[in-house]
Amino acid sequence: MKIAIQGCAHGELEKIYDTIKTLEEKERIKVDLLIICGDFQASRNEQDLYCMAVPQKYYNMCSFYKYYNGEKEAPILTIFIGGNHEASNYLQELPYGGWVAPNIYYMGYSCVLNIAGIRIGGISGIYKSHDYLKGRNEKTPYDNETKRSVYHIRNLDVFRLKQVTQPLDIFISHDWPHGIWNYGNSNQLLKFKPYFKDDMETGKLGSKPCEELLRYLQPSYYFAAHLHCKFAALFEHSNERRTKFLALDKCLPNKRFLQIIDLPHHSNLKIELKYDLEWLTILFLTNHLISIKPRINYMPSATGSTRWQFTPTEKEKDEVFNKFSENLVVPLNFVKTAKGHTSKEPKRNYTHQPKPKINRQTVLFCKTLNVDDPLVLLGAIIDEGDNKLESSVSDDSTASEYENDTDLYETFISSTPIKLDSPESKSDLSAMCNSTTILSETDKVVGECTPSHPKKFKGRNASLYTNDSG
Repeated sequence: MKIAIQGCAHGELEKIYDTIKTLEEKERIKVDLLIICGDFQASRNEQDLYCMAVPQKYYNMCSFYKYYNGEKEAPILTIFIGGNHEASNYLQELPYGGWVAPNIYYMGYSCVLNIAGIRIGGISGIYKSHDYLKGRNEKTPYDNETKRSVYHIRNLDVFRLKQVTQPLDIFISHDWPHGIWNYGNSNQLLKFKPYFKDDMETGKLGSKPCEELLRYLQPSYYFAAHLHCKFAALFEHSNERRTKFLALDKCLPNKRFLQIIDLPHHSNLKIELKYDLEWLTILFLTNHLISIKPRINYMPSATGSTRWQFTPTEKEKDEVFNKFSENLVVPLNFVKTAKGHTSKEPKRNYTHQPKPKINRQTVLFCKTLNVDDPLVLLGAIIDEGDNKLESSVSDDSTASEYENDTDLYETFISSTPIKLDSPESKSDLSAMCNSTTILSETDKVVGECTPSHPKKFKGRNASLYTNDSG
């Protein structure tokens, strides 16, 4: 199975698909799956923009709304996690994952999916220590604090993933795992991102919960984004397993934002999304741990008197399998919960955020698995007009993270599988970072992304990952 991995999307979905099409034509291949590592920006309309943690001058509809409205169709099955620049109100409707548009699937707060035998895990958001132990109490209208805390990962997300014992082929996060720079060419990284140095030396670069997941889950591949550069590493586990790590850039000209890998899969199985039985059972067994209170919510431990390990037994998995009538195919039940922007629609200049809404995909999932929707626990209600949406509309970070750095790489897109099987890992990493390039075609594809007035490079500190607004 050929899988395309994208770093930060920043709303440029149309350009990403066009880039992949260019690759397919040039290399005579067919990409089966697209994975996006956050900052997807699923903005359906102008109100969604007011739920994004970006400066107002970056309120740009981009191209997602075309796929939401049906003006365009996603040509490749696409899955993604959330980052720190998202239409959080929309993603909150789908805490366990769901279709944000036909053929485009959000993985929820944390998730494991199965596609033709390939197991893919992921966690949305970024790590901030002051929110990590808290429950999820955010709902629209967000204030300046909750607009950011809504995308901070929680200990429950990590705890659930640490119950997974069956091997993962791919894991994705928006954050880099803490310390990952020690397993790749850190000198080359600092050559292009010199302002990372202080935070590498003080241990502030990257996410410690993601490092914990890397060490525990030991996936074959680990992909991330967020820091807007390409970086490869080979993480050696104590049991002789190895994880091939790759961070990718954002979708802009002269950026290394896309990688294609080729993984073996069950060729007799249809390439479609399936729920993972182990993961579903973990969600069911840990439902009682959900908290909607803005206070510390500790996870169970061995020192307590209650169950603290939730890796499911075969009997528990059988019970959940029966709940889904022994059919784990993710239903194609996308439904609109808000009117989408249209290309011909005049700008309305909304100044308020939308009310919270309940998504029928989540209603069905929660009813089937017998788990809770956090928005329902918070008392969020459906607007009166929501049930009419299908028929009525079916036809119809800090500023620096968005600015254009001048320390540009050459445009990089690789269509060859990552090869890190040699013991000489660091030399292999160098080769991996400088493989096939496609210059002229991708310049044409993503050229429109370039800001009209590129900013001069700023020796800013690592505000991209130490401040919420980044």
